[in-house]
Amino acid sequence: MVVCGDDGLAHRLAAELRGVYGEQVTLVVPASERSVRPPVVVRARAASALLDRVVTAAAGLTGNGGGGGGGTSGTAPAAEPPGGVRLMEAAEPTEAALAEAGVERAHALALVYDDDETNIRAALTARRLNPRLRLVLRLYNRRLGQHIEELLDQAAALASGEGAGGSADGSGFDASTTVLSDADTAAPALAATALTGTSKVLQTGGLLLRAVERPPSGAGTSADPGLATLALLSPTDAAGPGGDQGPTLLPDAAAVRDGGGRATVVLEQVSYAGPSLPDGRGVMPWFASLFSRRLRWSLAGMVGCVLALAVALWLVTGIHPLRAFYLTLLDLFAIDDPAIGESVGRQILQLLSGLAGLLLLPVLLAAVLEALGTFRTASSLRKPPRGLGGHVVLLGLGKIGTRVLTRLRELNIPVVCVESDPEARGLATARRLRVPVVLGDVTQEGVLEAAKIHRAHALLAVTSADTTNLEAVLYARAVRPDLRVVLRLYDDDFATAVYRTLRAAHPRASTRSRSVSHLAAPAFAGAMMGRQILGAFPVERRVLLFAAVDVGGHPQLEGRTVGEAFRAGSWRVLAREESGDAPGLAWDLPDTYVLQASDRVVLAATRRGLAELLGRRGRVLAATRRGLAELLGRRGRERAGA
Repeated sequence: MVVCGDDGLAHRLAAELRGVYGEQVTLVVPASERSVRPPVVVRARAASALLDRVVTAAAGLTGNGGGGGGGTSGTAPAAEPPGGVRLMEAAEPTEAALAEAGVERAHALALVYDDDETNIRAALTARRLNPRLRLVLRLYNRRLGQHIEELLDQAAALASGEGAGGSADGSGFDASTTVLSDADTAAPALAATALTGTSKVLQTGGLLLRAVERPPSGAGTSADPGLATLALLSPTDAAGPGGDQGPTLLPDAAAVRDGGGRATVVLEQVSYAGPSLPDGRGVMPWFASLFSRRLRWSLAGMVGCVLALAVALWLVTGIHPLRAFYLTLLDLFAIDDPAIGESVGRQILQLLSGLAGLLLLPVLLAAVLEALGTFRTASSLRKPPRGLGGHVVLLGLGKIGTRVLTRLRELNIPVVCVESDPEARGLATARRLRVPVVLGDVTQEGVLEAAKIHRAHALLAVTSADTTNLEAVLYARAVRPDLRVVLRLYDDDFATAVYRTLRAAHPRASTRSRSVSHLAAPAFAGAMMGRQILGAFPVERRVLLFAAVDVGGHPQLEGRTVGEAFRAGSWRVLAREESGDAPGLAWDLPDTYVLQASDRVVLAATRRGLAELLGRRGRVLAATRRGLAELLGRRGRERAGA
């Protein structure tokens, strides 16, 4: 895997690929980035012991001196830091720099520079160098990204058609192109953090899923397995039998039953069960949107008066009820003849009808003016309704805030937004979703109070200024010390420092500080592993992967029941994608359901199990052996030449 970038996302992505998926990674960064951010890469966990042993053996066989081959112009020689990531310096991702990074032999390339033009130019060059390369691009322009994705996929298809077809090395890696935005990938995690306090979520089928650790079930009790039981954690008594065995991933029913004294990790859906946001919609939503509640009561009172006068006229004169109602309306609008020479009751009712008509005039005028005002301000922003509580206060409606707002409303979570710029890009989305917005500087007193911060469920600060987010959170904590807060901070190290400080100052409150690079890296890493990878959850020192796989072509799945396809410790089918009028995921698959070739399923697997299921394990080992042989052969030729 090759990762090229100029900010924290590149380092975080390299650490994710190496630590979670155990891949060999080459990181290409400018010289300044290498000197500023090496600790992020160094902290990456080397999770693949086989690859580590191969690298160590290669280093021992080739000796300690001499270093690598000569660097290309504009690049510095690559280094192998303790984190297992090959680090290389390059000012720009030129053709020479990409060739030096090994793009021609790589399975996937991620271009995560902060500039769209740089990423596009490098992607076109990389596709020419290696038509079978999987590309992952970071682009802010979503519409342009769709066109670029189609263009690069078409170029890869044409190149494969001219050749032998398929992958030249038999690796099975598809030459797909995936365009991602850090805003789109970070929004689900931010929404889940505000709702549940965790950002480790999995998004699939329109659902947000999380892995939850549950304590051991007591004797005679049955714990709720959620959507699925993913793992049994290590025994708490390390001195007891089996205390050092580690977690049991994807256990079968017998293991779950026998492991009653061990904590479990289950898969749950992230949902919201609090009060919904009142939107003023009733039986007649159009009527409620045109007229205020006071005016509606006034109109109802006038209708009641007219009906009462019509009934009284019917009883006094004895005429037909419809004629009585008609005469009452004529008297109300002063277009009937005076009741001269008629009974006293009829004359009194006519006077009362005329009085009601005078009272009706200002009510009708107010209705007309209010309706006109409603049409005139149809694009105006709503204010937070009275009595609102249990909502999420969202600070900032920029690129990140707009995506988070959309995700929160998809989960039916009430939201109140705070924005200082009246021309912000997210205000149109707030109007369309009928979300209340408070316009004002969040650092000024009274703005958060107008957003009902004292009755809010959580505060989500996602403005583009770190100091503004921090100041808003500190002010909100002064108003309500136990408020759950989530900060979006640019720098990962700064986010860690803020989190530790706020947690120490408010130990009883939920505090989460997240950098966008930290939240977006898992999605970029999953795209580099292939479109079938949905995400990963860490379980102690091991990792569970989630993938969407077509059943056809996999003999371990096709024609087997869900129970027969389950392999403890390797993979487990969780859900099946449904098609038709209401597409989604069916999570309640019985063990007797037979998997068809046309089915597409979501499964949980270990890294080794998924590699075996997809047929990649042997190919990866063969590629590793070829790379080691090539390295040793080149080193031997250099010594012979010397």
